[in-house]
Amino acid sequence: MKKLESRQDIELLVNSFYAKVAKSGIGFFFDDVAKVDWGAHLPKMYSFWETLLFGQMSYKGNPMAAHFPINEAVPMEQQHFETWLQLWTETVEENFEGEAADAAIYKAGNIARLMSHKMEMARRLA
Repeated sequence: MKKLESRQDIELLVNSFYAKVAKSGIGFFFDDVAKVDWGAHLPKMYSFWETLLFGQMSYKGNPMAAHFPINEAVPMEQQHFETWLQLWTETVEENFEGEAADAAIYKAGNIARLMSHKMEMARRLA
């Protein structure tokens, strides 16, 4: 098993993860609701994770704000974030080990909990 240590590793991780997402119960959020342009989205995700894990500061954006319109169209509920986290964790563990891999799982857990909470609060206030 290899360490997660480069942009190329992040690209492998993100690509493998989204391949799983496409076949899962949350794939419709990306394809049908958000109508994601994968050619634009994937490089953003590479930069997002590169910034979070390696401090490269290559990501510019507001991931929370990007999810509110999706949540308004179709509620993004806790079980959706649990599925997202499960798929992410599986993908990391299948491909990588070490400190950065552990950090990727830990940070994803924090993201899932925060986004789930924020999306639920937005629905309650709507």
